[in-house]
Amino acid sequence: MNKADSDRLESALKNLGLSYIDSRNEADLVVLNTCVVRQNAENKAVGTLTSLKPSKINNPEKVIALMGCMVGPKTDNLQKQFPYVDVFMQPQQFDPLINFLSENKGFDTDGCLANVTAAPSIATFIPIIHGCDKFCSFCIIPYRRGRETSRTIEDIVNETKMLVQRGVKEITLLGQNVDSYGHDLAGSRNLADLFYELNEINEIERIRFLTSHPNDMDDSIIEAINDLDKVCENINLPFQAGNNDVLKTMRRGYTNEEYRALIDKIKYKISNVTLTTDLIVGFCGETDKQFQDSLNLIEDIKFDKVHSAAYSTRTGTIADRKMVDDVPDDVKKDRLTQINESQEKIVTKINKNLLNQTFEVLIEGKKEDKWFGRNRNDKLIFLDDSDILSGETVNVKINKTSPWYLNGAKI
Repeated sequence: MNKADSDRLESALKNLGLSYIDSRNEADLVVLNTCVVRQNAENKAVGTLTSLKPSKINNPEKVIALMGCMVGPKTDNLQKQFPYVDVFMQPQQFDPLINFLSENKGFDTDGCLANVTAAPSIATFIPIIHGCDKFCSFCIIPYRRGRETSRTIEDIVNETKMLVQRGVKEITLLGQNVDSYGHDLAGSRNLADLFYELNEINEIERIRFLTSHPNDMDDSIIEAINDLDKVCENINLPFQAGNNDVLKTMRRGYTNEEYRALIDKIKYKISNVTLTTDLIVGFCGETDKQFQDSLNLIEDIKFDKVHSAAYSTRTGTIADRKMVDDVPDDVKKDRLTQINESQEKIVTKINKNLLNQTFEVLIEGKKEDKWFGRNRNDKLIFLDDSDILSGETVNVKINKTSPWYLNGAKI
């Protein structure tokens, strides 16, 4: 979501005549987009912001803006901590910076935010629902990004058509809980309805979506993924913890057994589906035995990717107010190691089974002089070939596998 926000702001700033520069010290304008879901992310943001102070002192005309989840409804404390920051922007709220540039730097900002979309590329993100209504006890997102608000299907379809005209071939629909899309719209429209509308746009080749909540993954969405040729068979479905007591204190709203049943349904209805997930270890009060339930879930379901993190307290959350972060850091680190080691073995075996198979790969660009792209299941694939163009879809036979990527040659 932050990547999508940054792309949109970049597009608006280009509309003003500004251009990107690599050096933050030489830039006339620096925008720091922040994430505070975890403590290490917040620490990194604070460190980066602090490092900008000398360049602001040397060049008082430099504009520094802070945006993203670090910025809440009230900015008094941030203004005291970082008095050299000119503008504070909550997520998706670009107006404070645009207005500042108009009032203090003489920019003509009329219309610069009209029809702003992501910067053109082969694959891009489209936010379709902002905010979150779940209020999981560990999560700061509802307090920083607000309650759920869906964009209309017409608006999203129009943006997609605009992006297609700029060369985009793959879109990823974004939301904190993307499969709760539409519950606040008239007419009982949902994510499945949006899939069907977008699938009719001829020039779009692939449709992806992030991130789902188990409680909102209903049958119509599952059936649409299976039925529609452009919706990719890859689902990110965070379970966060494998133990029922921990899930209850997290306020996740489902049990281990219900999550497993949902996974079974998805695998039964969608052929060749790949699954990824998110997991927190060391949540308040989690015992070794309770953690084992998470490890068992990883080993039983065999996800293609696991995003794991150690729990860190977020000020203002339910867990911060009512619970104690009592799992020692060394225990959290050990549990992360167990998860990562187990997952590496699992995905090594999964990917090894893909050797000599052929996949359609949408070429996104180059990394270290090698073309790369992804198949429908979101597998990163590097190619041996040089006679390839960005945006091309090619058939690739896999000749090498690893836990983190595949390698192949065009056929």
